[in-house]
Order: sequence, then structure tokens, then C-alpha cells
Amino acid sequence: MTIKPLIILPDPLLRQVSTPVEQVDSQIIQLADDMLETMYDAPGIGLAAIQIGVARRMLVIDVSREDEENKPIVFINPEIVKTSDELSTYEEGCLSIPDYYAEVERPAALTVNYVDRTGKQQTLEADGLLATCLQHEIDHLNGVLFIDHISRLKRDMVIKKFTKIAKAKA
Repeated sequence: MTIKPLIILPDPLLRQVSTPVEQVDSQIIQLADDMLETMYDAPGIGLAAIQIGVARRMLVIDVSREDEENKPIVFINPEIVKTSDELSTYEEGCLSIPDYYAEVERPAALTVNYVDRTGKQQTLEADGLLATCLQHEIDHLNGVLFIDHISRLKRDMVIKKFTKIAKAKA
């Protein structure tokens, strides 16, 4: 397993729509392992493949608490098929937008279809933090960032800040 460098805002790659995974093979399993290693190292609770520069519809999540055993889930070609009318608000952050957090309102529960790391079709019903994390990571696969769910003024300020940081490093 290899820890991969994270793609950071304002990199335009984060706005790219990811393409479906055609088949689960050894390369995809290696990618899943690298993504998990990278996510745990960051540390984070979710990571989309695009965040390490791979534009494939794939993400990893582990919302287990620090005092629990890790419970990683690999989602290949995830698709939200149902969302609840009830909404919930969580303070979200993103490994690609370090040290910035904002309240985001999303459906409180959802159903997602996906392929697991063995190539089997799965369906998962999720609520709470897992539902929020799934929506956040699936947004990444569609080129959407959590800051797109906050006010334009706040979003513009965040983008300006990260653009300035990127220019200073260049």
C-alpha cells in the first residue's frame, strides 16, 4: 500500500467528473488499498479517487470511532437511488480543502447501490454520519465540493484563500 499525495483546492482536477470503473481487477483493488492508506494517514473518514488524481468512480469510507476497530468500506460506481425528505446538518471538512469546515445540510438518510471490492453488486441504507459522508464523497465523483453547498460569498472567500496559497507555493 502506498500513501498518495492529495489534490488540493484550487486544482481543476477536483471539478472533473469521474468515469465508471469497468471491472474490479488487481489494479482497482490496489487503488482501493492505496486510498484507504492515504485516508487513514491524512487522517480522514472518506476519500474519493479524484482526490488522489484518479478520475474513477470510486471512494472509500470509514466512519468508525477512534476507540473502535477500523471498518473500511470500498464503494465502486456508487449511485444514490433514494434519499429521505428529512434533512440533517453536519459540520463538514475535506482533505482537499485542509482546515476549513462549514455546516452543510443534506438528506438525513439514503440508499446507495455500488460494487464492492470483490466485484459484487451491493445496496446500503445509511443515515447519520455515514449518509453525510457518502453524499460528500459521491459529490466529488461529480466534480462537486462541499463548499458548493454553502453561500456564494463564503465559497468565493475559500477559493480565493486557497488560490493565494497555491500561488505562494508555485
